[in-house]
Amino acid sequence: MKRIFLFVLDSFGIGQMPDAEKFGDVNVNTLAACAASKECRILNMIKAGLGCIDGVTCLPAPEGVPGGAYARLTEASMGKDTTIGHWELAGVISKKPLPTYPNGFPEEVLKPFEQATGRGVLANIPISGTEVIAKYGDEHVRTGKLIVYTSADSVFQIAAHEDVVPLEELYRYCRIARQQLQGKHGVGRVIARPFVGTSGAYTRTANRHDFSLEPPAETMLDAIQAAGLDCIAVGKIYDIFAGRGITEKVYTKSNANGLEYAMEYAKRDFHGLCFINLVDFDMLYGHRRNVDGYAKALTEFDAWLPAFMEQMGEDDVVMITADHGCDPSYQATTDHTREYVPLLVMGQSIQPVNLGTRTSFSDVAATILEMLQVSTNISGSSFAQKLQ
Repeated sequence: MKRIFLFVLDSFGIGQMPDAEKFGDVNVNTLAACAASKECRILNMIKAGLGCIDGVTCLPAPEGVPGGAYARLTEASMGKDTTIGHWELAGVISKKPLPTYPNGFPEEVLKPFEQATGRGVLANIPISGTEVIAKYGDEHVRTGKLIVYTSADSVFQIAAHEDVVPLEELYRYCRIARQQLQGKHGVGRVIARPFVGTSGAYTRTANRHDFSLEPPAETMLDAIQAAGLDCIAVGKIYDIFAGRGITEKVYTKSNANGLEYAMEYAKRDFHGLCFINLVDFDMLYGHRRNVDGYAKALTEFDAWLPAFMEQMGEDDVVMITADHGCDPSYQATTDHTREYVPLLVMGQSIQPVNLGTRTSFSDVAATILEMLQVSTNISGSSFAQKLQ
């Protein structure tokens, strides 16, 4: 194959995994929650085989033969966050979970950070990003102290008003935290969360930036770059992999913006992988438990898909998957949910076949590398031969 487009619909799970309860999740199913919404119209993905995937009972099967190959992917890593999910899609299985801080960060983490930045810290609790700026925004503006918070994910998040802490200064503080948070405190991501506005009306901006832990082993992206092929990152892919293995990158401000860039790359001649993350599903709808919003976003992606497929040549492949779940109907928490994720594989040369339930997300990496004729020893079992 010449060009492979890998779309990650961030948090688009399709039903709980057998060990979901160990992760605090019971009866979670992102797809089923969205399918029940009046805003959900995803006929193109249904035609591709989404309703035929193992365990999916909330969607009909397509009329006639599905338009692509399809599978249910099992997460082999011990986590349900963005970093671990994307790493596994790229061939790295994380047997140990990244550290989380349900009671906030200890003094041994915060004190060196405060000394290095010269600023105090507010909050230091697990809390939603919109809630934390509403609660601590005024004190931050008055004192200049940084709002530091976390979630159920392995993240160290720093919120600051753009008029109080200029963006480049906030990013510098994040780099300091990233350098400090290694080893046992090696969180998956340090995240800059800038906001604007006035008291009672603070809003986050699109200038978020993630500073990720480097993957602990070779990834699909490293192998593609080493082979001299293109590895294009759209959205937060560059940040998730700490820039490793990327030959070209572009950041996005929304799903719509990400799809615009994907279409631009579809009209370009390149040889390799275009890796696209669409974060709005997770950030705007999953965590905020907005079922109709999530369903509408799926509908918008689905409606966009046919025009994109028209740009594909006979040597091109499109894969659609996810990195974890975030059931917008689940009320026990507002965190990610431990779910299987879907895989749809489409292209002029792709045979419609049920690839079953795969034992790891890393099968995606192994398959992409075989399609691109790139040799590597990363984890995963390729299903490329079954697509012919």
